[in-house]
Amino acid sequence: MQAVTRSAGPTIDPTGNSTPFILRVLAGFISVLFHPVFVPLYVMYFLVYIHPYHFTGFEGRGQMMVMIQAMAMYLFFPMVTVLLLKGLRFIDSIQLRQQKDRIIPLVACGVWYFWIWYVWKNLPDYPAVAVQFALAIWISSFTALMANVKMKISLHAISMGIALTFIILLGLREDLSYGLYIAITIFLTGLVCTARLLVSDHTQAEIYSGLALGAASALVAGLFV
Repeated sequence: MQAVTRSAGPTIDPTGNSTPFILRVLAGFISVLFHPVFVPLYVMYFLVYIHPYHFTGFEGRGQMMVMIQAMAMYLFFPMVTVLLLKGLRFIDSIQLRQQKDRIIPLVACGVWYFWIWYVWKNLPDYPAVAVQFALAIWISSFTALMANVKMKISLHAISMGIALTFIILLGLREDLSYGLYIAITIFLTGLVCTARLLVSDHTQAEIYSGLALGAASALVAGLFV
């Protein structure tokens, strides 16, 4: 009796993810590289060091101080907050996989984001675009907390939605060529959102909702600054 030969299907890892291993590794790397704590720093670096005139009066030490302030409030304090919460067992994972794990970190980050916006807003002759960007991030932290009640909205998508909309708004307002910057940001936004679909348990609705929330936060901030 002749044995029946069956073609092998796609390899599925123990977690049930059928995405090829190399793609999962690449998507994980992209997710870390464009984590929400890093994206604001990339945008601030663009404003401080690449944009031709917004921070022209902050050469040298002044530019470094701006970046240090941004790193403290957008990277250091949020990371320390999450690590402390994990150490005290208020959250199950530093990756904030569950909706309940995101409540306290979002509240805490809202405090840090409000503080940096308030400080920059009240500094004399501080570039309005940086104040606008900081306000957008603070608004997004509050709205993300509200959205977290309904769904585990993608924080990666929120941060990229803010960055993309902010760059587009700059391009519409300023007499500079933003075509390359907008194209790069669109590409990176698609890349990050695709990576999150590959290696996280986010649904498409959570990804698209994150993008929409981030874009709305940037648009609202633009109305007040």
